[in-house]
Amino acid sequence: MSIITLTTDYGLKDYFVGALKGKILTEFPEAQIVDISHGIDPFNIAETSYIIGAAYSSFPKGTVHLIGVDVEINKETPQHIAMQWNDHYFICADNGILSILTQKIVPQKIVAINIHDRLPTDASELDVFKTVAVHLAKGGLLNVIGKEIKSLKEITDLKPVVTENQIKGFVTYIDNYGNVVTNITKKLFLEHSKGRAYEVRFKNKSQKTILAKYSEIAQVLKRTIKDCEGEKLVIFNDADYLEIAIYKSNPEKIGSAASLLGLNYRDVVTIDFFN
Repeated sequence: MSIITLTTDYGLKDYFVGALKGKILTEFPEAQIVDISHGIDPFNIAETSYIIGAAYSSFPKGTVHLIGVDVEINKETPQHIAMQWNDHYFICADNGILSILTQKIVPQKIVAINIHDRLPTDASELDVFKTVAVHLAKGGLLNVIGKEIKSLKEITDLKPVVTENQIKGFVTYIDNYGNVVTNITKKLFLEHSKGRAYEVRFKNKSQKTILAKYSEIAQVLKRTIKDCEGEKLVIFNDADYLEIAIYKSNPEKIGSAASLLGLNYRDVVTIDFFN
């Protein structure tokens, strides 16, 4: 089984996604291609890293993840890379996506891709990624397509900031329901809470309870489930990231956590601890 996943900011209106799949299948007809998302906000590397981090572990080990977001080589992004990490393979530009992802697990191997001069002169960045993805999906080695490197480009401005009594995080993603996802993980919270009382603060609002599941809001507010619709809540979502939501709100008809609470990408969310 040779699985190649695709994550891009191309959307589905244009031909790019279909053409990419066609190129993969032309070179490797047996490949199983799975779309993770093509709705990434253009060039949004923090959102890309969240989506990949939340999805990759659902796939079998050995899966190849092709990431087509902000792929152009330039002064700020000088190379394309391929990485083996947690027994999966990831291909993208060295633009910070993988440095955000690998904060939790040390990579097994990283290479700077160096096959560009082996391809036709009119080959695009995605032609490079496609060639590498097919090579790895067929069982090829990283050393064949790149030179080993030890570090990745780091993005530091969106890392959580931790002090003795506070975790300061940032909004990194707004999902289809308008729920607001931060980069504060459950693991980080448990490491620093140490059983202390806490308060989650955002946009001059606060919550003193992080729920285990959405419906727990009925127990906290001591109401029926129906009467809790439209109430704000904080939860660790399925990917174990702190999320701010409006219980059973319809983003199109009523509003969502993002619209009703005025939360946007990069907004600050803090957890304050009390001794």
